[in-house]
Amino acid sequence: MTSPFPPLEQIDPSRFDTPSVLKRLSGASRHLAELKGVVTSIPNEAMLISTLTLQEAKDSSAVENIITTHDELFRDDASPSSQVSPAGKEVLRYRQALRVGWEQVRTTGLITNNHLQQIQSVLELNRAGFRRVPGTALREEGTGRVVFTPPQDHASIVAAMGDLERFLNASPAYPVDALIRMALAHHRFETIHPFYDGNGRTGRILNVLYLVKEGLLDLPVLYMSRHIVRTKNRYYALLQLVREEDRWEEWVDYILEAVEVTAREGVTVVTAIRTALFEVKQQIRERHSFYSQDLINNLFSHPYTKVQFVQEDLGVSRVTATKYLNALVADGILSVQRVGRDNYYLNVRLVHILTGDRTQSV
Repeated sequence: MTSPFPPLEQIDPSRFDTPSVLKRLSGASRHLAELKGVVTSIPNEAMLISTLTLQEAKDSSAVENIITTHDELFRDDASPSSQVSPAGKEVLRYRQALRVGWEQVRTTGLITNNHLQQIQSVLELNRAGFRRVPGTALREEGTGRVVFTPPQDHASIVAAMGDLERFLNASPAYPVDALIRMALAHHRFETIHPFYDGNGRTGRILNVLYLVKEGLLDLPVLYMSRHIVRTKNRYYALLQLVREEDRWEEWVDYILEAVEVTAREGVTVVTAIRTALFEVKQQIRERHSFYSQDLINNLFSHPYTKVQFVQEDLGVSRVTATKYLNALVADGILSVQRVGRDNYYLNVRLVHILTGDRTQSV
């Protein structure tokens, strides 16, 4: 069966040679390249993957009205699964799904429908795959009015996703900049709406994975979800304008704006983490005999850490790990928060950076 949508390759690429799009593309590309460069200045990529993907997971889930506070999320990240809130579990699954997708792209250099189904299965804890039962409709938030009906039969969905898979991995690629191809692919994925649930989050993961695939990023650390949360009504309105009026240029301009804004914010966050990492490292090295790189890695991989994490990462006893953490609390590097029977140790500088307050210093 053929796809119910014309191939994206049929869009005239010269449509995007407008002054507005080209100016936006220049800014987005420049800031994205700066983000890629500054990320390499962090010696341990695992720290960024752990902390920054948590932020994207929170914001992407918020687009779907899955709301959790920073404090709840950081605590959930440090808690056993049985103690994690329902919203926290949703957010943490997003981070896991993003990691799964990133590993697939790094290993294969491709983004396939099988990969997207694996990502969605992590998000939703099922293996339902592409929709098989009709009835899915996209409704306006608040009124419930149906604004768009995506393909209803399974064969049409499979055909449309087959076309999208070829577009994502084509060689030679459709002759526009990779950022524009990402914008087109994201719109097509959301329009096909291939899954029963998890389409929005899977589509936002697809964005950053495509940038990794195209070599524009090495780590999946561009988080457009925050911009989409801020401009949610505009996002959905522009999605619909393409469907109804073929207004691709405005949609592309919006996505390029999201890349530019969030890349610039990403540079600020990563630079702040790098500075905090260096300063905390120096302070611990100068004042505490128990300094080690493993300890630094632990403190900057978890906004909130626990005695158990330090035990495992440093290979020390519970008594020793507790002694280390309490010494860092006394020195002002950490603060401690008791919830129930558990103590959570907050990396003061890292928490302030991730929550947007970067005025704090050691």
